[in-house]
Amino acid sequence: MSFFTQHTSAAEMSHRRQWAALAVLMLPVLLISVDNTVLSFALPLITEDLGPSASTQLWIMDIYALVLAALLITMGSLSDRFGRRRLLIIGAVGFALVSVAAAFASTPGQLVAARAALGGFGAMLMPSTLSLLRNIFIDPMRRRKAIAIWATGFAAGSSLGPILGGVLLEHFHWGAVFLISVPILFPLLLLYRFLLPESKDPSPGPVDLLSVALSFAGMFLVVWSIKTLAHEATTIWPVVAAMAGAFFIAWFIRRQLRATTPLLDVRLFTYLPFTASVLANFLSVVSLISFIFFISQHLQLVLELSPLKAGLVLLPGAILSVIAGIGVVGLSKRWAPKWLMAVGLVLIAIGYASVVVFRGDFTVAAILLAFGLIEIGIGMSQTLSSDTIIGSVPPEKAGSASAISETAYELGAVVGTATLGTMITAFYRANISLPAGLTAQQMSAAAETLGGAAAVADEVSASTADALMTSARLAFDSGVGWLGVLGTLLSLSAAAIVLIGFKERRLADEPTEQPTREQRHNAVTVT
Repeated sequence: MSFFTQHTSAAEMSHRRQWAALAVLMLPVLLISVDNTVLSFALPLITEDLGPSASTQLWIMDIYALVLAALLITMGSLSDRFGRRRLLIIGAVGFALVSVAAAFASTPGQLVAARAALGGFGAMLMPSTLSLLRNIFIDPMRRRKAIAIWATGFAAGSSLGPILGGVLLEHFHWGAVFLISVPILFPLLLLYRFLLPESKDPSPGPVDLLSVALSFAGMFLVVWSIKTLAHEATTIWPVVAAMAGAFFIAWFIRRQLRATTPLLDVRLFTYLPFTASVLANFLSVVSLISFIFFISQHLQLVLELSPLKAGLVLLPGAILSVIAGIGVVGLSKRWAPKWLMAVGLVLIAIGYASVVVFRGDFTVAAILLAFGLIEIGIGMSQTLSSDTIIGSVPPEKAGSASAISETAYELGAVVGTATLGTMITAFYRANISLPAGLTAQQMSAAAETLGGAAAVADEVSASTADALMTSARLAFDSGVGWLGVLGTLLSLSAAAIVLIGFKERRLADEPTEQPTREQRHNAVTVT
């Protein structure tokens, strides 16, 4: 029974129990990343079954990320105050129950509400997992290896999502993509008492409800405006929302600087390696999500692969990301993390540069090469940047630091889809040539997106469909060269930020020291 003691502290945990705890904490990470990608494959079936309008379809897809991103900072701070394990379990139970409700939703409104609730409970899960790791793995090198494995959950889940979705949707109702959360979370709910020690800030201070409201309103409005601009660039409301969101965020920051016990210690950003790591995370995720946005459609609608086969094409890249993420831990014993992070980001840039080279003939082989390089770079850079973020703060503030890391990830995903995804769509609309014989409604749908053209092709004659899809595929791929250029520039910019931010000695020189609040306040660089 010694292995399953409920009251063992993190410092007293055996190595075997630490790794068992990591395995349990990987489950919610895997779930969140799967949930980010699996629904896109189910949307056509949901549309056929529930009949949501075009705007409601966007809300079904987007509301999860909106609520998740808006609540991450609040939930990270609450986990520090009330207990990381406690918030993790509340999130897990809520996520499982609401997933069941989403699976059996009978109206579009019910599904939108369930997706919003999933975003709220998901925001409880993510900061809690990383902050618990910060307190379970005291040794810096062992913690870095644990975070490397933790980070692979995102890569594995993002690639498993399309594969799992393809398998489930070929045999079951679309609700099956939500029900997978129940078996994934069950081991966590069964074993958490035995494997996960509770941890929290011993002197948290009161909860500032106004700061909670400002954080939520600011993040929600900014993320909503970015997503909406991708679809409705001609309206003024996204701009108004962005300005209002920026105002609330500025008010939030000002309030935190004056607070004795802030909801979020924004002075962390004066510690340059912390800020550089957050920005590197953000820019690398922008690059990754932009590539996945393009390639998922290219594989299915241009190369005409099934969802399952398209997902399998992405699997080798995910495996390489796992290997790179774990392998870079050993390399960090010999080389400074800043150089390894920069190398990873440069590999992402090379992957995007290959997109430019192969833009006229972007075959499965070219995709495997480009995506492999990008995923190796992601595995290297995100492992070390996540470790820097979580290792830059005292253990009692791990929840807030984790929330910042996850917020950068979610914002990167939103910006990647909205900006570079919009660029691909703009090139498509500018270059599409519609054949004669289409109705006004068909012309509007085909001119909007590649998916719309594919849907119209199913409604017209074979000769018209061939002419339409040939033009649509060429139009969709017309922007791939610029996608490669922008992805390359973003990744090289992230590498430069890392090299500037980590401008003194390497992190591994002093693995056990943490910067004090005064050091962070005075912007002391890494020593």
